[in-house]
Amino acid sequence: MKNAAVLAERTGALDRDPSDGRTRDRVAQLLLQYGSATTNELSEALGLSCAAIRRHLDAMLGDGLVEAREQSVRGPRGRGRPAKVFSLTESARESFPHAYDGLATAALRWIAQHGGPAAVSAFATAQLAALEERCRAAMLEAGDDTLARAKALASALTAEGYAAGASTIASGGQLCQHHCPVAHVAAEFPQLCEAETQVISRLVGTHVQRLATIANGDGVCTTHIPTRRPLDKPAQHQTDHDKTTGS
Repeated sequence: MKNAAVLAERTGALDRDPSDGRTRDRVAQLLLQYGSATTNELSEALGLSCAAIRRHLDAMLGDGLVEAREQSVRGPRGRGRPAKVFSLTESARESFPHAYDGLATAALRWIAQHGGPAAVSAFATAQLAALEERCRAAMLEAGDDTLARAKALASALTAEGYAAGASTIASGGQLCQHHCPVAHVAAEFPQLCEAETQVISRLVGTHVQRLATIANGDGVCTTHIPTRRPLDKPAQHQTDHDKTTGS
């Protein structure tokens, strides 16, 4: 391994940018596998120089993907600073594939089998209740304007990890969510999307229409939000006419 690192260093293979995704992924995989590791341990495992490994670790530290601590040493400590031990942060661990989607899908299948579609809908509504309350609290200063509430809701959903945004269009407003935490599960159980649409409708204060969903294979969840209809101005004109004719 050490010979491979020396050879790679001589050929210039280690002069990669620290943001090299593939190498960083390999470092992250090893940290996930080992739990924690020193620069020397990662260097030997990957066949890269310690200098190259340090560059990648520095970049990952800057991105909040790893954290470092001093290596505990048993017995008398030698000269120099103790080696640093690196491990993945909690947010980095969450980025790895996991079995949560499979577990959630299995649970909903069980609910559907024993309680039917209505039970799945009731479960979806209950699951979103806490999210709805948090968003409602974040929208307290949005006022009654539908589009203002849509923008406030987008900010609240972004804080919840939905990467949402709201914009004005010719027919009203549009709420776009670029991330869906339950997309894989909702692909089989659309009741999750339906319950979320109902939450959006209650929070913005008007009927809304779901135009696209990530769960259905679209690139973004898009919800159309029509503005409330203003007072009927022709009726006001008629009233003025009636006043002039004395009717």
